[in-house]
Amino acid sequence: MNILDAIILGIVEGLTEYLPISSTGHLIATSQFLGLEQTEFLKSFEIGIQSGAILSVVIVYRNRFLKNFDMKFYQKLFFAFIPTAILGLVLKHLIDGWLESLLLVAITTLLGGIFLIWMERKNLFDKNQKVIDDLSIKDCVLLGLAQSCAMIPGTSRSGATIVGGLFLGLKKEQATEFSFFLGVPTLLAATILKIKDVIPHLNMETVKILTVGWIVSFIVAIIAIKTFIKIVSSKGFTGFGIYRIIFGVFLIWFIYRK
Repeated sequence: MNILDAIILGIVEGLTEYLPISSTGHLIATSQFLGLEQTEFLKSFEIGIQSGAILSVVIVYRNRFLKNFDMKFYQKLFFAFIPTAILGLVLKHLIDGWLESLLLVAITTLLGGIFLIWMERKNLFDKNQKVIDDLSIKDCVLLGLAQSCAMIPGTSRSGATIVGGLFLGLKKEQATEFSFFLGVPTLLAATILKIKDVIPHLNMETVKILTVGWIVSFIVAIIAIKTFIKIVSSKGFTGFGIYRIIFGVFLIWFIYRK
């Protein structure tokens, strides 16, 4: 793995982490396209650069996270995070096995795209009026369970959370923003759990590679977050559904091209 690989993976992480198109699926696919071996360092690198995406949310929404401190907001995040934390620990070994399946990524990406288009065509959530402050503790737990579906590669953590929020009555923009917020503790926990796996691989070269990937991920994620909210507000999720279908079909072709 070299600096160019780190830049490419950082761009992919930053672009896809908060869009409903699956960052994990894209990182797996990109790694295979680049011909990178699925080493422990690569897996740790992909987790590590997520912290750049975490910081981007805190920076973009610094008023929500830092300036206007609201204990009720953090309480909602806590209860939404708990289901993913528990299921993630219980199913860790199973999830690690799934992460190596590009075919699984292709199938879930394709099905997710079909669902997003169906959802928009039916206008299921256009009349939603609920905002984040209206969420109950029960709602937050259910949103956490929805997010847990993203343990299956290709599902999309943000996509699963957004759809869960929409079914609970959140406005599209509010469901999207809550998926950003919930990503902070979720991705932070995943990063912390992987730190022990990163340390044995650290040297001058790998630290440089990790730093480059982190910085690129951070910058690109800020741009992606701001752009995504504008797209959702004006266009909805149809475009992302179409992209998922195209990408899913491409992955299936890529797998069976020989």
